[in-house]
Amino acid sequence: MQKIIVLGASSGIGREIARLYATQGCMVGITGRREKLLTELQTEFPDRFIVSAFDISEISTVERYLDELVRRLNGLDVLILSAGYGKRNSELDAEPEQQAIRTDVAGFTAVVGWAFKYFKQQDYGHIVAISSIAGLRGNRYSPAYSASKVYNMNYLQSLRQLAHHQKINVGITDVRPGFVDTQMAQGQGVFWSASVPKAAAQIVKAIEKKKDIVYITRRWKYVAVVIRLIPRIIFERL
Repeated sequence: MQKIIVLGASSGIGREIARLYATQGCMVGITGRREKLLTELQTEFPDRFIVSAFDISEISTVERYLDELVRRLNGLDVLILSAGYGKRNSELDAEPEQQAIRTDVAGFTAVVGWAFKYFKQQDYGHIVAISSIAGLRGNRYSPAYSASKVYNMNYLQSLRQLAHHQKINVGITDVRPGFVDTQMAQGQGVFWSASVPKAAAQIVKAIEKKKDIVYITRRWKYVAVVIRLIPRIIFERL
């Protein structure tokens, strides 16, 4: 029976991923800021879900909550970080930009760093984090969000390199969604939007295959190639 933690399970992709693993008979620790939504989810599989409500942007508490959740799960095999913050902010209002940094940079680092050290000591494990296609280039609609996703991608690659050189049996999967039909994606000129169940199913399959990088849905892999090929001077005028 696999022991899995899904951070950001109160809604969207994280919630559906947690459901899929519970259906497979896994023990799943579910976290998020909104405890009511987590307890509602728990009623679907009361013998499979363990709830721990906390906010990863409060980085001083992250290790304590994760240590306690692992104790309640009696171990950990896979950690999936689906928690994040994104908001359109072309006006560069301070609070949305700072919240993106607190959650998607500082909180991300606290969670993924804790997981890497835990799995290193255990000598096996799998870290999965959801970044975004938005991290491939800058984005005028949400500057801090797109910049934080660059950070996520490079941090995960750094950990993959570190695991290789230290000969640690830790898998690192970077999940890069395009548009998924979630609240975070609303109003961003959405096209090729995938349903949450479809996105979650593809992510779970990629985790099972221990992919290093996966685009959700698959067509975004080809979009990523095109985005990278656009000359900077042209891209900045789009």
